[in-house]
Order: sequence, then C-alpha cells, then structure tokens
Amino acid sequence: MHRLLARQIKRHLGDPAELPAALATFIAAVDDAYDNADADRLLIERSLDLMSKELTEANDGLRKELAEHRRIEQVLQKKQEEQHILIRKLEDVHSQLLQSEKMASIGQLAAGVAHEINNPIGYVYSNLGTLEKYVQDTFGMLELYEQAEGALTDPAVLARLQTAKHKLDLAFLKTDLRALMDESKDGITRVKNIVQNLKDFSHADSADEWRYADLHRGLDSTLSIVNNEIKYKAEVVKQYGELPQVECLASQLNQVFMNLLVNAAHAIEEHGTITLRTGREGDEVWVEIADTGHGIAPEHLQKIFDPFFTTKPVGKGTGLGLSLSYGIVQEHHGRIEVQSEASKGTAFRVWLPIVQPPATNGQVP
Repeated sequence: MHRLLARQIKRHLGDPAELPAALATFIAAVDDAYDNADADRLLIERSLDLMSKELTEANDGLRKELAEHRRIEQVLQKKQEEQHILIRKLEDVHSQLLQSEKMASIGQLAAGVAHEINNPIGYVYSNLGTLEKYVQDTFGMLELYEQAEGALTDPAVLARLQTAKHKLDLAFLKTDLRALMDESKDGITRVKNIVQNLKDFSHADSADEWRYADLHRGLDSTLSIVNNEIKYKAEVVKQYGELPQVECLASQLNQVFMNLLVNAAHAIEEHGTITLRTGREGDEVWVEIADTGHGIAPEHLQKIFDPFFTTKPVGKGTGLGLSLSYGIVQEHHGRIEVQSEASKGTAFRVWLPIVQPPATNGQVP
C-alpha cells in the first residue's frame, strides 16, 4: 500500500488490517490511483528535467552562436575600418600622383615655353646691340654735321636746318634715345634671365635622370620664379656656405625649394625676412629656409607633412605642398627638420646626401 494512503487510513480509520472487507476494494483502487499518480509525477519530472537540460544546452548553443556572431561582426567592422583607412590612403596617394603629374606637366610646359621664347629673345637682344651701335654711329655723324653747320654760307639752307633742329629738339632726342636704348637692353636682359631661370627650374631635359647639380643655382632660379610672391612681403637674406655638387633630381628639389619659399612668404602677414642658409656636415649637405612669420602651433607640427593638412584659408592651399616635398626628400634618402616658435617664425632644414646610396641593381634609385 502507498505510504501516504497507509498513513491517512491509520490516522482516520485505524489499523488497515482491521478494516471491513467492503472497504478493501475501494482502498485498493485508491492505492492504485496513488501509484499511478506517482508514476505520472515521476514521468513529468523526468520530462521536465530532460526539457530543462535541452533548453539549457540550446541556450548555451545560442550564447555561443551569439558570441561568435559578435566576434565575426567585430572582425568585419575592423576589416571595414581598415578598408576605409586603405581607401583614404589610396585617395591621398592618387591625389599626390595627380598633383605630381600636374607639376611635371607644368614644368614641361614651362620648359617648352621658355625654349620657344628664348629664340626670339635672342634675336631681339642681338638686334638691340646692333641698333645701339647704329644709333651711336648716327649720333657721331650728327655731331659732324653740327660742326660743319658754321661753314654753311646759304642763309636759306642754314635757316631750314636750324628750324628742323629746333622742331626735333635734337639735344633731347639724343639724351632720350640713349635712355630708351639702356632701358630696352635692361628689360630684355631681365626677360632673358627669367627665361633662363625658368629653364633651370624645370630641368625638363633631365627630369627623370639623377645628375650632379649646384643647389645654389637651383635656389637662385627658384627664388627668381617665386619673386612675385616674396618681393612685397619679405626681404631675402642669403647666407650660403660652401657646397659641393649634389647627386639629385634637380627639378624635384627645385619644387621643394619653391614650396618652402612660398609657404615662408604666406606665413609673413605684413613684412619680414626670409633667410636662406646652406652648409655641409660630413657626407651630407643642408639647405635651410627660415622666415619671421607667425610660426606653427605645437599641435600642428606633427601633421604638417600629412596630405591635405593645411592651416591656410579655403582656396589658399591644397595641403599637398609639404606632403609632396617630404616624399621628394625621402626619395633622395634625405630628411626635413622643422623648428618653429609662435609669433617668431619657422625654419625648415632639408638634409641631403652628397652621393646617393647604390640600389640593389647597381643603379641610383
């Protein structure tokens, strides 16, 4: 008999063995009901335990899948960020290449224009020299005529001659004509020098060839090209040292000098000084371009060579000048050092090896 049923019968009816026979069948049926209830309860408990285990395992699986999904999502997000960074870098490089190609095209165009202008300038320069000689000869002949003027006996001829001299103002004409010739020669000489400086700056004939070049000549030709940017803003002071010729791509270094000179002029708000210094230490040479401008803020010093970084107003700069200059100097196995102090000025010093290190193929890189 079920223990719960036996306890209840003993409590309320007395000893189960002494119960009437009529109740025995009923009690047996109740006992079976208790046993069936216990069996059902055990089955339900086992089913619930099994379901609980299955749900726990399913939850653990879901947690693991969720954790894996989160891990994959983080990996994908990281890769996406890396792709965005790579895309930005590629865009920066592409823009730098476009700028480099643009500057190379401008250099070739400038060299071509300079070459085409050089020939007619040569004609004009030569003709001015010949014309000056002819003018001097003409003046000499006029002086002889003036000396012979007193020998004229015909009053009518003498009167016409004096009237013509007075009308032409021959004395003024002589003085002014000499001044015009001097100004013309000076002007054509300046044009000739500008054209030569443009040719020296572009070096289109050797743009892709490593050659030994005079950095002082490159500085001077570049200074002449950007003179219009500087002459109203600053006085240029040259403190050149003794430099040997340097193995380099001269046109590219001239581009570096131009960027630094223009930046120096833009840094000066009213009027200041730009100082060019050069020197040699061991197997290296250095070129320094210093200005008395507003200086560079400390928080910007680490960014000035980044592509597209600029502190200039919109439309005043692309932010590629220093970035391109940095790349050119790196290509020459050199370096750029910067010293700046707010409200006092900035100095860029470009260090270059005198001789380029040999490449793995035995040629200059």
